[in-house]
Amino acid sequence: MAIHIDILKESEPEKPFLVIYKPKGLASAPLTADDKDNALAQALEAFPELREVRGKKEIEYGLLHRLDTATDGLMVIAATQECYDFLCEEQKQGRFIKYYKAECNVNPDNAKMLGGFPPDTQSSPKQSILVESYFRPYGEGRKEVRPVTEKSGKAALQKLGKAKLYTTEISILKKDEASARAEVECRIAEGYRHQVRCHLAWAGLPVIGDQLYNFEYKDSDKKKAEKLMFSAIKISFEYPRGDLNSYDRKDTWT
Repeated sequence: MAIHIDILKESEPEKPFLVIYKPKGLASAPLTADDKDNALAQALEAFPELREVRGKKEIEYGLLHRLDTATDGLMVIAATQECYDFLCEEQKQGRFIKYYKAECNVNPDNAKMLGGFPPDTQSSPKQSILVESYFRPYGEGRKEVRPVTEKSGKAALQKLGKAKLYTTEISILKKDEASARAEVECRIAEGYRHQVRCHLAWAGLPVIGDQLYNFEYKDSDKKKAEKLMFSAIKISFEYPRGDLNSYDRKDTWT
């Protein structure tokens, strides 16, 4: 069955950007120019004027950010070059805020069991935790990432993908001791690939159904049993300066 995006906000002269909802199982962007099986391609088909914007990658046009294929949630696509350039700068300045919701296992040993994480493993207090690190590619085919800190080994430090600190604010909304599960909301500004999922794993709160960062789902029969309980639920940014735009979608894990 075909997977289709939802248009939550169409472009208009005063606010020339598109806000879409991407379902799980659909890629965010094309890998090649003729790749049509992705959220951006669907948006371009519905709104051809988006092709006038030139992004960092020619085939990504005005796409401001991506979501993992297994993640559902909100994405923003600029419809003019001015809007794209402005929002790119907002991201660099930490003023383009993204919120995620996740259902997690509570497993303080998760990072140790997976391997490759820094020795200063994070702890998860009752209400909130601030996780900060650099990142490096990790594993076969570099399909995963790992946090890097000053306490990481020399080999890990030499493999830094980018010498930039990335921060994830984690708020624990509910915690069930009996089932060892927790519902969390996370907030980030500029993000790195898999940042939130990896930081949650490091904090002992791996996302349920996460085959990359939850040890319980590594090479197990549960891979097909549960989908990733992780969604991008809200985006907040100014455009133009001083005019706050906020979009959210409450239903998650669809």
